[in-house]
Amino acid sequence: MLEVIVFAEGQSDEKFIKMVVAPVLRQLNVFIKPEILRTSQESRGGAVSFDRLKLYARNTLRQKPGAFLTTFLDLYGLETNFPGYEQAKTRADVYERAGCIEGAMHESIVKYVGCQPNRFIPHIQPYEFEGLLFSDVAALVKVEPDWQYQLGQLQKVRSDFQTPEHINDSYETKPSKRLEKILNPKYKKTRHGPLIADSIGINNIEVECLHFRAWVDRLRQLAV
Repeated sequence: MLEVIVFAEGQSDEKFIKMVVAPVLRQLNVFIKPEILRTSQESRGGAVSFDRLKLYARNTLRQKPGAFLTTFLDLYGLETNFPGYEQAKTRADVYERAGCIEGAMHESIVKYVGCQPNRFIPHIQPYEFEGLLFSDVAALVKVEPDWQYQLGQLQKVRSDFQTPEHINDSYETKPSKRLEKILNPKYKKTRHGPLIADSIGINNIEVECLHFRAWVDRLRQLAV
């Protein structure tokens, strides 16, 4: 049995990993356990500073010497103190931006913790978790009966971008904001996000979202 701890930002990410990602890996005897990172002593969830991430990474990898560690953090709203952040801003494609930060994160945390390089698998999700939900908008609207009336608007958003992971990152146009504006009844992140992802299915998400698929494949390879 292989244990993989996933540092996540919030409850919707935690539920998504438990409902959609974990069952696929469990078949390979890879047991994935999401943990929401505290942003302070009093709160859970939200944007995570890299200094706090390093501290949690060190504690986790040292306290669990047989475990692996990965992350599921949104590129949108990522704290500017993450290594590689400034360099990533110069990259034109979102996959290159995410990869730039992931590479710098890996180097920094492995050096800080003093662990074997393969024990830390960084993942930055472009641009945020909700982008994955545009992988199949026909499945998305089945979660709430009245959402079928907004199917055309959702299809238009999806067709405007190369992949769901390319749906752009500003406060008004990030995937979650688009869902909040379009859907009626209103999209609620913690309730609807994991249900939509489960309705779509991880296979369909992986077909549409190449960066996400590469992450899941790396986790699968732990079983080899």
